[in-house]
Formats: sequence, structure tokens, C-alpha cells
Amino acid sequence: MRFLVALRTLAMLALLVFTARAQTAPEGNAHPQTHGVSEGGASFPNPFGDVPVPSPFDTMRKIEFASKVDLSPLRGVAVFHNGRVKILDSLARETVGEIAGRKRYFDTVMVEGGKPRNESYDPLFTWLDLVIDPAYYLDRPLIHINYLPLRREFLEASFPEDAEKRERWMKLTRVTPVMAQQYGPMLEEEHAFEEPYRQAFGRVRSAMALVAESRANWYVLAPDKPDMPWHHLSELPESHPARAAAAAMGAAWRAGDAEGVSRAAATLAAELPKINPSLYPTGRARLELSYNRANAFEWGYWLYLLSFVSLILAFGTGRKWLIGAGVATLLGAVALHGYGFVLRCLIAERFAIQNQFESMTGVSLFAAIVGLVIMLVRKQWLFGAAAGAVGFMVLITATQTGIPGRHIEREAAILNTSVLLKYHVTTVLVSYGLIALGCVISCFYLGVHYSRAMARGRAGGELATVAAVALNEPREGGAADRTLKDLDTAQMTVLQLAFWTLGVGILLGGWWADHSWGRWWAFDPKETWALVTWIIYLIVIHLRFTTGRNRALVTAWLSVVGFVVMLWTYFGVNLLLPGLHAYA
Repeated sequence: MRFLVALRTLAMLALLVFTARAQTAPEGNAHPQTHGVSEGGASFPNPFGDVPVPSPFDTMRKIEFASKVDLSPLRGVAVFHNGRVKILDSLARETVGEIAGRKRYFDTVMVEGGKPRNESYDPLFTWLDLVIDPAYYLDRPLIHINYLPLRREFLEASFPEDAEKRERWMKLTRVTPVMAQQYGPMLEEEHAFEEPYRQAFGRVRSAMALVAESRANWYVLAPDKPDMPWHHLSELPESHPARAAAAAMGAAWRAGDAEGVSRAAATLAAELPKINPSLYPTGRARLELSYNRANAFEWGYWLYLLSFVSLILAFGTGRKWLIGAGVATLLGAVALHGYGFVLRCLIAERFAIQNQFESMTGVSLFAAIVGLVIMLVRKQWLFGAAAGAVGFMVLITATQTGIPGRHIEREAAILNTSVLLKYHVTTVLVSYGLIALGCVISCFYLGVHYSRAMARGRAGGELATVAAVALNEPREGGAADRTLKDLDTAQMTVLQLAFWTLGVGILLGGWWADHSWGRWWAFDPKETWALVTWIIYLIVIHLRFTTGRNRALVTAWLSVVGFVVMLWTYFGVNLLLPGLHAYA
């Protein structure tokens, strides 16, 4: 009978999957397009003066100059870019990342008799250098090409007879602007109908535009009235102190006068807020500067990793200092993670869960807090380890894998249409956090279960010995059984919460869809796979009431299956299947 119930359930799941049809998102659903170069800004002259050709710097002189110049006053200067007011520090980080494919640009210095040495530059220095002295970068590896076949073709065209040089440049992952300009049109025409090449060339063109027109992004003059456009620095008369400071800064920069650049930068940073002080966002600029300096999510995943390792070792050994270290690092990780998330919400002036990066940081924070609370209530350190594992895995994925949405963006139009949608998105993401936490707890259950089996002699060798030591008491009623009972209770509690929150989230989504699109359900891929995920947890709850033996073990394995399906719903559907949820 149970077999027939399971068969019918699987048939229903298959029907849902195969009846899902891909749909194209209506206009307004997608996030706003990122424009690297501000529209209209290219028509203004360079506020820092004429660009010298060739560059007055060689590599060693540039490195020495960069080490002496003080640009800190300019970091918090407000600038309007890509639909929102940000600070120059953020704009520089975004621009350098898009051009060079990494946080910092670096020069390679050849050392006689030794290995080449990499000298990195602050992103703000690199961005200003692209505005003031772009000729320096013409023959340097600057333009990142992430598509390996295209990068190889660029280097084969550039160094046709030097295989050793091609290999060195392949490792750099970048080509020079001259290479991109010389060989790009030919290669683009050759691969005009190949989608991976077209996407890669799109990124190359965007990077080249940023190199050529970064001067266009100097919209640093606050408007006269609210909701009015910001103005370019070059719109000021040349006699204005801010404009004069920019010109002096450019002249000192090209002369290699670090002290002169530092003085001019301080003057420019001091003069800009004076133009329209009532509308200059001084407070928010400070918040964004703190957010950039903290790197909360990057430091957070290291703390989560330390807490995970400490609490796992504490579970195996029972050492009090490991427990203390694990609890302290977990509290520190949650506090730092929460600090970064709250700052991002304040800067964006919204609840920061509108894109994949933001939703991942929000989901992992909620899951970590739940795991921390369960650990403190039950005094079971494995729950803290589960919280650390979720925090580490999610944050390192969000920050190190190019997940879209890392930069703070203006809100997609559709996300500001109804409070129902905000409740729907928040509730579903909370359920995803619970699913992730439940999966990790279930994995711990499976580990303890099978380790106990080995410790009782169902498997031999060193592995059984290690398992027996870790579990301490493999007999009936011992530590292992108590741990399994706690883990089962926790996994079931978390999974039930996930079931109810996901169900409520789906209902709220249908309610909003009826108000917005005139129907409750349309078998959009996102809708369909969210329902499939919910049905898996319905099966979990159903089996808890119908299965007599090994209920906890079945629950743990289904939790892992549900987590995999959730990952497909969260990532796979967004990236691979077109649908109405383009903003997701």
C-alpha cells in the first residue's frame, strides 16, 4: 500500500515537471541593466585634463607612485551611477572587477634570477589611473576574458610562434586593450553565431568601454532639488574650487607628484559636498564606506569555517576549550554576517534580498541564527556545527563564484509593486534557509547513524575504531543514541517549519500573481519546481506517520533529496530555464 502511495506521488511530481512550460518574463520583471558608462557623460571633457600619449610612467615608477599617493579623502565621495547614489570607492571596485575580473589589478614585475613578482594596486587608484593616464594600460594585461577558448584564440593570434608566452598569458586570464582592439573584430565575426563567444565578446566590449570612457562616470555634483539628476564634474566652471582641484590633481598625477595629488584629492573631497550640502548624502556615504571596509561576508565565512571545525572536534573529543572556541567564533560569525547584512539594507534603503547574492546572504544568516538558537537551547554542539557549515558554504559560494548581484543595485521595478510580493519572496527564502539547515542536520544524522553501525562491528578496520572513539558510547542508550534522538528531533522540527513556510510562500506568490498577472498559476518553471520541492517535504511528513521502522533514517535521506531539488529550484531554474521570475 505504501508503495502505491509513493508511486502515485512520483507520478504527480513527473506530471508537474513535464507540464511546466517556459515563459518569457514580461518587461519590468528583470533587474535593471547595468550600464558601465554613464549615458551622456562621454560628451563632457576629462575633468582631470588632457590624457598624455604615451604614458609618462614605466612599471617601477607607477608602483612607487601608487605607494606614496593618499586617496583616502576621495573614497567616500558620493557619485551617481547606474541608477543610484554610491561612493567612489564602490564605483572603483565595481569597475576594476568588471575590467580585470578580480578585486585588484596587479602589475607583474620581472626579477632577475627569481620568480616574477605581482604588485597590486588599490581599486580606487586603478580607476583614477584609467581616467588620468589610460595610455599606461594599452599594452598591459588588463581585459579579463573568462571564456577559455576565446582567450586561447586571442593569444594564438597575438603570439603565433611563442608557445611559452601563450602559456604564461593564459594563466593571467587577461589580454591587453591593444590585443582586444586589434583581434577582437576578426574573432567576433568568425564566431558571430556561437552564443558562448557572443556573451564573452559582450563582456570584452563592456570592459573596453570602461577603459575608454571612465571619465564619463564623474556625476558627483548633487542636484538642486530632490529627484533631479546629478551633474558631471566638468559642468562646473573652470574657476570653481572643485574643478580647479580636479585639474591640479590630474597635472600632479601625470608629473608623478604624490604629495600634490594627495593635497588636490583632499581639496576636491572637501569642496564637492559644499555645492548642495542639504542634498549631499553624507551619512549614507559613511555607511557604504564602512560596508566596503568591513568585508563582512568574506571574513564571515572564515569565522563560520572555524566554528564548524571547532564544534565538530568538540563533539568528537568533548574538550571544553574547543566548545568555547566554537561557540565564540560562531557568535562572532553571526554578528559580523548580520552587521554586513544590516548595513547593506540601510545603504540600499530596502530589505536586501532582491537578487541571488542578497538572497543567499539573507538565507544563510537566518539559517545560522536558527542553528545557533537550537544549539544554545539543547546544548548540543552539532547544531552549532550545522549553522557554521551552512554559513560557510553559502557565503563562500556567494562571494567567490561570481553569483550575480554582488554590487548594490537599485530595486527591480516589479519588486516595488506590491507588499504581497515582498512577503512572498521573504517567506520562500526563509524556507530555503531552513531546508539548508535541515539538510546539514540530516547529514550529521546519517554520519552518526552509519558511524555507530561501524562502531558496533558491522564494519571493520581503522574506520570503525575512529567512529567508536568519536561516538564514545556505541552501545544502546549511549551517547550515540542520545545524539541521534536529538538530531532527529531537530531535523524534523526544522523540516516541518520549512514545509509550512514554503507552503505559505507559494500561496502568497499565487495571490500576488492573481493581482498582478490575472491568474493564480501558470506552470511557470519557478512555480512548478517550488511546488515539487514542497511536495517532497509533504512526503517526509506523511512518512513520519505511516512508516514504523527507520523513520528517522528515511527522513534524513529525503531531507538530502529535498535539498538537492531546492538547489535546482533556486539556481538551476533561474540560470537555465526562461520564465516569469527573471528578477529571481
